[in-house]
Amino acid sequence: MPTNETRKTNISEHKAMSYLKFDKSLMINLEQSLPKEMLRTNKSGAYHCTSIVGCNTRKQHGLLVIPIPEMDDKAHVLLSSLDETVIQHGAPFNLGIHQYGKNIFSPNGHKYIREFSCESVPTMTYRVGGVILTKEKVFISHENRILIKYTLVEAHSDTTLQFRPFLAFRNANDLCMENGAIDTSVRPAENGIATCLYKGYPDLYMQFSKPAVWTNDGHWYKGIEYYKDRVRGIPYKEDLWVPGYFEIPIRKGESVIFSASTSECLPMDFQSTYDRELATRTCRTSFYNCLKNSAKQFYLKNRNGLYIMAGYPWFNVRARDELIALPGCTIAINHREEYERILDTFIKALFRHIDEGTTDRVIHEIDLPDIPLWAIWAIQQFRKVYGTTECRKIYGQTVKNLAESIRYGKIPNLRLEDNGLLSTDGQEKPMTWLSASVGGRPLIPRTGFIVEFNALWYNALIFLISLLETEDSERDYCADLQKLAKKTKEAFISTFLNGFGYLYDYVNGTYKDLEVRPNMAIAIGLEHSPLDRRQSKKILDLVTRELLTPKGLRSLSPKSYAYTPSYIGNPMEREYAVHQGPARPWLFGFYADAYFKVFGVTGLGFIERMLIGYEDEMTEGCIGSLSELYDGNPPFTGHGAVSTAKNVGEILRTIRNVKEINKLQNTETESR
Repeated sequence: MPTNETRKTNISEHKAMSYLKFDKSLMINLEQSLPKEMLRTNKSGAYHCTSIVGCNTRKQHGLLVIPIPEMDDKAHVLLSSLDETVIQHGAPFNLGIHQYGKNIFSPNGHKYIREFSCESVPTMTYRVGGVILTKEKVFISHENRILIKYTLVEAHSDTTLQFRPFLAFRNANDLCMENGAIDTSVRPAENGIATCLYKGYPDLYMQFSKPAVWTNDGHWYKGIEYYKDRVRGIPYKEDLWVPGYFEIPIRKGESVIFSASTSECLPMDFQSTYDRELATRTCRTSFYNCLKNSAKQFYLKNRNGLYIMAGYPWFNVRARDELIALPGCTIAINHREEYERILDTFIKALFRHIDEGTTDRVIHEIDLPDIPLWAIWAIQQFRKVYGTTECRKIYGQTVKNLAESIRYGKIPNLRLEDNGLLSTDGQEKPMTWLSASVGGRPLIPRTGFIVEFNALWYNALIFLISLLETEDSERDYCADLQKLAKKTKEAFISTFLNGFGYLYDYVNGTYKDLEVRPNMAIAIGLEHSPLDRRQSKKILDLVTRELLTPKGLRSLSPKSYAYTPSYIGNPMEREYAVHQGPARPWLFGFYADAYFKVFGVTGLGFIERMLIGYEDEMTEGCIGSLSELYDGNPPFTGHGAVSTAKNVGEILRTIRNVKEINKLQNTETESR
């Protein structure tokens, strides 16, 4: 078994000054560098995302991508990219890069990259002859604004920088084609210009920290391609408008800051704004710090409250994802205040739905039947950290109200049957996280008794009893809950535990689904499982053999005839595959919980070794974060949304649990 010091190194604490750094040899090799993406957000829904070489590879990429609530609830690409050109002795060296066809790139600015690092902020270092230029990007929190700082580190002669903005002004899920509706006009702003291509969009202000010369030279750049969209079998070509270019002289040792924003800013404040924002950054010099940084990027603050985005670049706030991600993205990184604010916003919206039948404008899918069950689970994680007394004081009545809403049929499509189990109808519309559908019909019509719904229900009942049992006024109520919990437990075992030693995924009348899926890991990983240790171990052994991968649990066993490990192909092919084999990191959180319940501290070494598989992802896919899902077979390539909240959250929660168990073990050792 690894020593405690080895464990620390594996899971989070080891510092490395070059944790997220890529050298020239990797950067100029587009086969290696193009698949790697980087993401920065403003914690209010806006983001910047591209490949690490600056070549956009999907339509959702952009330098400034913002929500426009007045139009819809989608993100919109305003500034797609900014091409920089170094000019010396009249000779231009363009640092930009765009793809125009298979293996056709122009210009080829990546060949000038010396290194890329992303420890505090994304930083690119270019070398052009005797010129060394650095570029650092900072997204301003809660503003639709990005700052790019250029520093001329070395130059032996007069140097001028030229900048060409590539504009889109479109929904992030659409593409732009040359058209006559565009407004090509620009107007002056301090040290820059403002423009707006289409009615309904905000003005885009592009300014510099020192005076720049603007030249009107409008052109459509046609046929720009996004290879990741091409691979996914969706439209992948577009035309972008370049209205002209800026020119600005720069001296050796001098820094110039570019600002792109939806409001005019004071150039004299650019440096102080940049420094202030930089001071808030978590340096990504370890596995833990990468995930902590990623977790905070999912926060979404608006006038209605605080939320957690499900992921980037195309997800919004989704109820189930938010609740699963919540403990890890807040409590696990010591952000209790954010936990309480996010949950407060969520609970208000949930009870508006329960009591009034209203859906929420921001939180999608709040009407799904298992949402109250996941809300109780999220509150239970608060109790694990801050204790029963504190949890009862703040959330005791909330848990009781949610449990009563379930008991007395106030949750649509969730019915408490006479045997104590919950049933739901998912034949016409997906009701669980296995939500793939074609033509509006679920591919996996989980209906009747759903295994994780009922495990969460039993867990909720025992958790509520533990909150209220010391209150004299609740004695009779707790006794009533005990009877219900006993009935639920007995029915759970008789309904779901089959003769093969594992759990049916769902039971609908006489139909019992035998597919080996990871939902049984949720059932055994909950703090209060209806299964005993012996039953749990048998299930855990099966999950380990058939579902566990270095990137989470497979959504289906490879032994199934329907097993489809790779999430590739056109949209229809990917929809059929999405829940038939690819692995999800968030499920590893429940697997680790179950492992510790079965094996105790002796399981530390194994869980820590498994965490290394997620640390490997910090330099793959979206660097410093975790993708939505991974192929079920080696090499376990990431797919889907490049950065996903519930994956990041559950791995952070697992890291915190590992630390706590290590701490407890060390305390016990010292006391002997």
